[in-house]
Amino acid sequence: MKVGKLPLDMLASMLAKLPAGDQSVLVGPRVGEDAAAIAFSDRVLVAGMDPITFATDLIGWYAVQVNANDIAVMGARPRWLLAALLLPPDASESLVAPIFDQLVRGCAELEIALIGGHTEVTPAVSQPVIVGCMLGQVEAGRVVTTSGARPGDAIILSGPAGIEGTALLAREAGDVLRKRGLADDALARACQFLFDPGISVVCAALMAASAGVTAMHDPTEGGIATGLLELARASGAGLEVDANRIPVLPLTSDICQRLDLDPLGLIASGALLVTAPQSSAETVLGALSKVGAEGVAIGRMLPASDGLTMVRQGRIHPLPEFERDEVARFLEAQSSTAEQEAPPG
Repeated sequence: MKVGKLPLDMLASMLAKLPAGDQSVLVGPRVGEDAAAIAFSDRVLVAGMDPITFATDLIGWYAVQVNANDIAVMGARPRWLLAALLLPPDASESLVAPIFDQLVRGCAELEIALIGGHTEVTPAVSQPVIVGCMLGQVEAGRVVTTSGARPGDAIILSGPAGIEGTALLAREAGDVLRKRGLADDALARACQFLFDPGISVVCAALMAASAGVTAMHDPTEGGIATGLLELARASGAGLEVDANRIPVLPLTSDICQRLDLDPLGLIASGALLVTAPQSSAETVLGALSKVGAEGVAIGRMLPASDGLTMVRQGRIHPLPEFERDEVARFLEAQSSTAEQEAPPG
């Protein structure tokens, strides 16, 4: 199979075979949902899990951010992290120590307790891999899901498209970008996109949750386009979005043009998809602005029968679909090219 998420239809068919299970599970495994929710008296425990296989120089810090995002978009405050760290046999203490430091720093930034996990050296990996399990909590009745969007709702996007992908490309493919004419100062700025604008949506999501949203989603692999697809699939609805209203930073556009990639399919941590009744859209936008997370209405939810569409230059097209993330596609192609060009023996 191709690198990236399992195809949505394959995943959905497997999840459909799962039994109903425990009645205390308010949100279980579903396509598009960012985490699970379990009822405990007047509180709800929210649990999510994400592996980190990119961003090797900041993998510990990165694991905290992306796992915290998955909890926050369900309206819960991230509180506790478990992390499983897998290391290749050639790993040294000088490699491992910074990863632990990054985990500690990332948790401190978001007031999260690192409560345990697992470490292992194994030939199954060729570079460090972290699988994070984040836990959070929220008051009963205040869980936000990806599946809550309804026809007529406004679709709001907070944060530009492809922030995470831009940073990853700058960090993983800097030499290629230099060869294709990207200046060193622009490359350095792109590397810093992890921090500015940043990939955390915790503050934005918690603020939006208090403003009357119907759904939230953390678009990651496959970018904004895949995030919209997952939102619609989870909600059993259609949608229409205006491509011209989706914010893309000039440097992201520049890098994508040089590498022949689409920003809308670029891994997108740092962006937040929100739906809300049209009557509440301005309230949500105002709430986001209070924490410096400017949002923009990019479209509306529709009945499922209307399908998934995107307006480009005044014409209606199907919402673009990406078999895999554009970063993964590019890096795999680069790896294949390098292998073909390597001298024999």
